[in-house]
Amino acid sequence: MLKRLKRIDVTIIIILLLLMAISIVVLYSATVNTKYEGYHLRMLIYYALGFAVFFGMAIIDFKLLVKYAPFIYLIGLGLLVVVLFIGNEYYSATGWLTLPGGVSFQPAEFFKLLLILFLAFMLLKKRKPKLGFWKDVLPIMVLTFIPFLLVMAQNDLGNALSYLVILAGMLWIGNIKYIQAFIALALFAGAAFGGITAYKVYHDEVYTFFEDIGRAHWIERIDPWLVPEKATDKAIYHTRNAKLAIASGGMTGEGYLKGETVQSERVPLTYSDSIFVVIAEEFGFIGSSVVLLLYFVLIHRLILVSLECKDRSGPYIIVGIVAMFLYQIFENIGMFIGLMPLTGITLPFISYGGTSLLINMACVGIAMSIRMYGQDEADETSEAVARYKPKRAIITEE
Repeated sequence: MLKRLKRIDVTIIIILLLLMAISIVVLYSATVNTKYEGYHLRMLIYYALGFAVFFGMAIIDFKLLVKYAPFIYLIGLGLLVVVLFIGNEYYSATGWLTLPGGVSFQPAEFFKLLLILFLAFMLLKKRKPKLGFWKDVLPIMVLTFIPFLLVMAQNDLGNALSYLVILAGMLWIGNIKYIQAFIALALFAGAAFGGITAYKVYHDEVYTFFEDIGRAHWIERIDPWLVPEKATDKAIYHTRNAKLAIASGGMTGEGYLKGETVQSERVPLTYSDSIFVVIAEEFGFIGSSVVLLLYFVLIHRLILVSLECKDRSGPYIIVGIVAMFLYQIFENIGMFIGLMPLTGITLPFISYGGTSLLINMACVGIAMSIRMYGQDEADETSEAVARYKPKRAIITEE
């Protein structure tokens, strides 16, 4: 074990500590003199728990998690079903369960990690160098769309879309055939173009439809992105003020605790989804770039871990984690500068939120486990899927 502990990536730990410091400092600025004051201290407690989870996951052999991934997947699905009936609603989304002691827990956040492990398990079952559509791709897609639909039913568009991004990333690392990837991209591009066009042309009809099914707030999030001229003042309030705050930050920012827009509470949820706006206004382009640089280094180190791993499941898991992080970062920042629609996605490791932080720390902990246990002699069959090995020789690439 001591030999394995020496493989811990110190750079990743330093990055996590720096992100923790940024989170605590910015959270204090975002919540001082508001009803949320003190959230930075709660976040410090969450980080203490997060590092415990990080090291706990790091010392567990990741192959055991992959081995039992189907059972974990079923437990996660059960939680997603349960939350539909007894979940608490926050910001129009019914996705939180209250644990003993009054602690809220979001199963949709937790399921992202479970999905990554389960898809890694599924990819290990393939018998050919390339993924087959009927035997590999279709079952993986179906088993991903089940939780996707359950989370959509919770009215949580942000987390539901993250499942599709994870799916795309893991199909890519799983070696999907080029023709299949091309067809999928063409269908996605066509559907996106057709959907956006139809949304603009039949906006009133679309609004009526979503209002009838209780999803009118989706229109309020999409309008500022696609048709700002038709958006109501209420719909553009959040993104308009966020853009003004980011622009006013300039190169060096207005100064710590001196962000006029965020300190006057004209930007909602500055402690959570909108925390990047606080960074941009008070620390400017330079401060925002430092945060992005830390994310870049973290993702770079994770990719290096996957390249060093000799077990096939390791790279699958790493790519799933990286896809999840990239989506969250791009979506969270992009929705405040007009690149993406407004969704309830937190900025990894910085936004306030216990469930999100613990899951992210667990993901990086598993990546550390891959670094510690994945450099042993190559295990091409893997313990996780040994029972699925056929009696005949596995087909290999010619």
